[in-house]
Amino acid sequence: ASTSSRASQTRTSSRYRFDRVTMVLAQDVDLMNPPKELEDRKHKLKRLVQSPNSFFMDVKCQGCFNITTVFSHSQTVVLCGSCSAVLCQPTGGKARLTEGCSFRAKQI
Repeated sequence: ASTSSRASQTRTSSRYRFDRVTMVLAQDVDLMNPPKELEDRKHKLKRLVQSPNSFFMDVKCQGCFNITTVFSHSQTVVLCGSCSAVLCQPTGGKARLTEGCSFRAKQI
């Protein structure tokens, strides 16, 4: 008889324990319209609408002011077409622009 009463006590105590638990979210965010900053921090496949991290950009040469289109994650050294100056060098991820070069992301 004592084992059945112990079993019923644990069931009731665990039931009450789970009834009292309340979940508090770290951020109250509208899931249908998340802020852009929150979406940009997520992995490219985990966003509400999947989008790549890479883009094409127009890079202006610091010497001759010639504009060249460069991929943001370029894996080769990109040279200026007219003066052969180095515009960007590859890294493990995004390409690193040389100092003095300016860029703007191209609109798709």
